[in-house]
Amino acid sequence: MKRFLVVAALTFLAATITHAQDIAGDWQGTIKTGMGELRLVLHVAKNADGTLKATVDSPDQNAAGVAIDSITLEGNKLKFASAPLKASYEGVLKGSDSINGNWFQGQKLPLDFKKTTNPVKAVHKPAPPSDIDGKWEGVLDTGQSKLRIIFHLTNTEDGPIATMDSPDQKMMGWPSTSVSRKGSSIKIEMRQVSGYFQGKLDKSLETMSGDWNQGPSGIPLQLKHAKEEPSTTH
Repeated sequence: MKRFLVVAALTFLAATITHAQDIAGDWQGTIKTGMGELRLVLHVAKNADGTLKATVDSPDQNAAGVAIDSITLEGNKLKFASAPLKASYEGVLKGSDSINGNWFQGQKLPLDFKKTTNPVKAVHKPAPPSDIDGKWEGVLDTGQSKLRIIFHLTNTEDGPIATMDSPDQKMMGWPSTSVSRKGSSIKIEMRQVSGYFQGKLDKSLETMSGDWNQGPSGIPLQLKHAKEEPSTTH
């Protein structure tokens, strides 16, 4: 009887370890940089021989399916590296749904992943245009310089999204973290630069008047609806 109990206990322990080491699925975490926050989504799957493979998305940098060249899980220690990003990660699996570790890309940055069944998307399917889809242009007067700001608003099956251009800073196509609209009020959040625009639409839907917030106080910013150039890519 004692031998049976020991064997049963060992079998249970082995099954528990095997389950804990199954990390196939989607994992999401956030890196805090000097500028703001960047979300990362790690997609892990198994090869036929049981080894791991993965890709990573950076929705806030408009990057999806970036290759992970190597990924290993030894015991509870996870390591992976990406040549395209010139980056690597080392973490420790905690239970079955958390990984605590660090992201290495020129510097060491804390990054914890949580398993999720609803990861943030880097690619969105188009939907019929809304009444404010298109290009919105304005000039931000910081007191020291004047910067052109352009938002491109697009409706998708997941709701409205936006990208932001700051041509004078050579910053183009930065995706919004979120776009929310309630009546005439609109907010476009850009966490990767710790900023957001909050304003109101006029009745003609041709002007948004509000503030760009990136610091202790907001700066007035008026955006005008401009004709969007047709896309040449699909």
